[in-house]
Amino acid sequence: MLTGKKGSVPFIDIHGMRADEAKRQLEFFLTRTPPGVREVVVIHGYSHGQVLKDMVRHELKHPRIEAKLPSLNEGQTRILLKEPPGAEWTVPG
Repeated sequence: MLTGKKGSVPFIDIHGMRADEAKRQLEFFLTRTPPGVREVVVIHGYSHGQVLKDMVRHELKHPRIEAKLPSLNEGQTRILLKEPPGAEWTVPG
């Protein structure tokens, strides 16, 4: 698993993992994503990533997920996040 930032958007790379392992890693990643982060990118792969893509887009459930959006890159899915319970939005300024 590789994590980091693409520009200012955190990402996790799960391609090549088994679906059960990828799901565990994603759940951990989403739980540990700091409050205030509104979007993450999941890299699941394109040519051999259909099982992972389906898992991310249709099966993955987490309290922080607000929406799952396709990316222009078929090997990625964008996930919009809600604030974790008890956290407050902060407006920079």
